[in-house]
Amino acid sequence: MIASLTLSLVFSAVLIASAVQHVPLGQVYSVYRHGELARVLRPGMHLVLPLLDRIGHKIDLAGQVLRFEEALADAHDVRGTVYWQVLEPERADAVLEQVDQMIRNSTREALLGESVIDGLDRRDLGARLKERLNQALRERGMMVTRVELDAV
Repeated sequence: MIASLTLSLVFSAVLIASAVQHVPLGQVYSVYRHGELARVLRPGMHLVLPLLDRIGHKIDLAGQVLRFEEALADAHDVRGTVYWQVLEPERADAVLEQVDQMIRNSTREALLGESVIDGLDRRDLGARLKERLNQALRERGMMVTRVELDAV
C-alpha cells in the first residue's frame, strides 16, 4: 500500500513538473495537440497538458546561418553564407525542417536565373540573391537578413 502511494506521488510529481515549460528569451516553442499546431509559447513560464500537448519546435528568433556552395552548370562556383531569421513563428513552423533545402534550392534557381554573373560584383549579386530568397521565404514567415558571398 505504501509502495503504491509512493508510486502515485512520484507519478503525480513528474506529471506536474512536465506541465511547466520555461521558454527562454529569444525563443518560441510550438505546441502540437493531436498532430496540429495548437499554439506558440512566447518567452516566459507556461502550462501545457503533458499527456495531450507536445513541444514541436524550439524556434530561435535571433537568427540562423546557412553556408552554401553551389556549383553551377556554366563552371561557376558560388560560395557564401545566408543569414536568416523567423519573423512569424506560426507560419514558419510548418516548413522549419525544410528551410535549409528551400534556401539552397532558391539560391540555385536565383543564380541560374542570373544571365551575367561575371559582370556583377559580390555585393550586387548578394543583394539580388537576398531579394530572390526573400520572395520565397517571406510568405512563410521568414526573412533573409544578409547574404555574404565569397569571391565569385
